[in-house]
Amino acid sequence: MSINRFVPEGVELTTLLDELRKLSWAAADVLMAYARGEEPPFGFPKSLSVEEGGDGPVSAADMSVNELLISGLKDNLTFKEWDILSEETSKEKTSQESNYTKDWCWILDPLDGTKDFLQGSENYAVHIALTYKQKPKIGIVLIPERNELWFGIIGSGAWYENRDGLKKNISFSERLEISDLILVSSKNHKDQKLPNLISNLSFAETKSIGSVGCKVASILRGEADVYISLSGQTSPKDWDMAAPHALIEAAGGMFTHADGSNLIYQNPTYCQSGCLIASHGKYHQRICQKAMEFFSLEIPEYIV
Repeated sequence: MSINRFVPEGVELTTLLDELRKLSWAAADVLMAYARGEEPPFGFPKSLSVEEGGDGPVSAADMSVNELLISGLKDNLTFKEWDILSEETSKEKTSQESNYTKDWCWILDPLDGTKDFLQGSENYAVHIALTYKQKPKIGIVLIPERNELWFGIIGSGAWYENRDGLKKNISFSERLEISDLILVSSKNHKDQKLPNLISNLSFAETKSIGSVGCKVASILRGEADVYISLSGQTSPKDWDMAAPHALIEAAGGMFTHADGSNLIYQNPTYCQSGCLIASHGKYHQRICQKAMEFFSLEIPEYIV
């Protein structure tokens, strides 16, 4: 099997994308119903209960969309030789030696930006990624409140469409110099060292919004140019990064560690630690170089 395949043998890409569209817009209906205090479809509970999990709050909305996506992938696709790794069910296999080791793997975040969602912000998203041998192949980011469904197929291209199927192409900004670039950073998850790194890089402006998917979409619209994740003891996980990573790379941008190395998925801890940088790609290497210079002098433990 060629490593350049977008999907497994026997799976038809157009049929797969159609099924993912249906699942994504169904997820949008569930999330928007919860956000508005309405009865969610498909028999999910109306009460937006919230529990504190190890990595943050987990709501009934997270769990409902998780069930919707997993059941849809299992029931509506004939190919079965792939794993399904989701944020909400990742602990199920942690004690097993063979957890999520199949070549093909779905990586899901049913609700990226749960804190923003619970705070009434529109900056939340659904992430759906398909990886092959620990590398992303397809990334889908749904932003319900903006009526945007983003598709990225590495080696084929990226676009977004609304519920009516109207497609639009990616529109990176023309900003090139670091001093002109706009950074988008986390609203609720900020490492204490991140402001020092941002100050050292001297971007023109910094915007703070939730959800990695929403951040990357802002780069793809041309509203921002760079996203930086910086983590030490705590870190984002595969489900935070896989779909946005595939999406921006498929669009011609870049998403790497600060040293330029690739992100690898399905490692046992699912962690994506250190300094990760996503950009429209036009000045990516220089941003990485300046970040590494900063780390070598200030905080070498963040170099990954």
